Amino acid sequence: MDNQPDHKTHTVKSWKQTFHTWTHPRVITMLFFGFSAGVPILLIFSSLSLWLREAGVSRSAVTFFSWAALGYAFKFIWAPLVDSLPLPGLTRLLGRRRSWLLLAQMAVIGSICLMALTDPAASGNNLVKMALAAVMLGFSSATQDIVIDAYRIECADEELQALLASTYIAGYRIGMLVAGAGALYLASWFGTSREVYSYTAWKYSYFAMAAVMLIGVATTLLIEEPEKKVSAENYTASHYLRFLLLFISSAAVFVALFFLSGSTVASLENSAHTTFPEYSRLLSFAVEAGRLFFAIAGGLAAAYLLVLLKIADRKMVRHTYIAPIVDFFKRYEMQTALLLLSLIAFYRVSDIVLGVISNVFYQDMGFSKPVIASVIKTFGLLMTLAGGFIGGMMTLRYGVTKILFLGALLSSLTNLLFMGLAAAGNDVAFLTLVIAADNLSAGIATTAFVAFLSSLTNISFTAMQYAIFSSLMILLPKLIGGYSGTMVSAWGYERFFLLTTLMGVPVLGLIWLADRKLH
Repeated sequence: MDNQPDHKTHTVKSWKQTFHTWTHPRVITMLFFGFSAGVPILLIFSSLSLWLREAGVSRSAVTFFSWAALGYAFKFIWAPLVDSLPLPGLTRLLGRRRSWLLLAQMAVIGSICLMALTDPAASGNNLVKMALAAVMLGFSSATQDIVIDAYRIECADEELQALLASTYIAGYRIGMLVAGAGALYLASWFGTSREVYSYTAWKYSYFAMAAVMLIGVATTLLIEEPEKKVSAENYTASHYLRFLLLFISSAAVFVALFFLSGSTVASLENSAHTTFPEYSRLLSFAVEAGRLFFAIAGGLAAAYLLVLLKIADRKMVRHTYIAPIVDFFKRYEMQTALLLLSLIAFYRVSDIVLGVISNVFYQDMGFSKPVIASVIKTFGLLMTLAGGFIGGMMTLRYGVTKILFLGALLSSLTNLLFMGLAAAGNDVAFLTLVIAADNLSAGIATTAFVAFLSSLTNISFTAMQYAIFSSLMILLPKLIGGYSGTMVSAWGYERFFLLTTLMGVPVLGLIWLADRKLH
């Protein structure tokens, strides 16, 4: 079977027709939904990391908080439930998509408010409460993304999808700017600083972020429910409730195994530190990774057992999870499929691992929150948008794989500039240069990568396969990124940035091999 996607004939429109299409109500709707989706992500990452550092939380603990966003990496697991399971009362009142959107958005607001009501500097288990609130925010935000993706596909014809995606991304970037630069400006204005920590300032800042999420809620209440698509599989409410039980049971087993193994893992880490002190950090990472995969295996085993007991419908599980995977391996064959999955898993590793600790790095270099907000958030956003535009034009001109290679090369090399910034210290001009190069290359790489992922999907399983790809691309980098603070503490910033540069080298080889296999 041909590995390359089919391309439909493109109808050329006049400039007047093109500009008129931008005013379509669905296109404008996706701008607001993009904004709603872009706000939560930085409240887990950069803004929260600065808050925790000001509160006196250790660098290692701060970077571990990046794991709170693993919900984005595993969202494909509960996407089928969100896709079809009706919500009692709400679905009848608002419709299938809008009911789930409203529920997810209210959960996002509630999670942000819970974070605002928790002072990480206070004694007791407040840091644990903050971690739980961050996990809730990651889970509810990922759920909102699932529904918005489904709504975007169902609300308009295929010819409008490109514009819907464009306005969604623009709104997403604006939301990130508000949650990044906006939250930092507000926190500084309310009176907190690195020298004088103020919990009240961060509390009001996060309450303000919860308030701006009402834009998404208002959009959900004002729009119309998309026309319901006819499904090839006719499942009843009983099927989905049993499937929900399958998911809850598997998740409960995963959580139980992960937390109950904590004492064993701590004992193994202490033993490794005593026996092999020179390899203690590497062994600690291996033990923690084993703990995670052990918990995942337990959750999968529980799901398999429930299917054998006919608690969940075997055909439904197979159609939801197995068929898209089997299709991918059939189309590309085992060797090429594994190569492509490796490329997806590693493509953004150097970029994401550095990004987890970047805000802590800027703070350690002595840059103030206004400088971080203006140079890194605002100027950086503009450079990312410029990189996306350039990447799109170059991809059309030279093809996906060439720009995919260029993006990976630039993303890796720009990490060397961070080594120079670590040596230079508090130099705003040098910081501006680093941010310009880093965000421009990130925009190019992301544009090419999204085009590459889209070309790998089968139209029969687009949503599920793309969810798997997008989850896979951040899973490994996020796991490694959780240890970035530990690595910096052990080696220093300059060696850490050199390591992230070297992480990008194997990716170039994977792209070259994938290009040969696909052509």
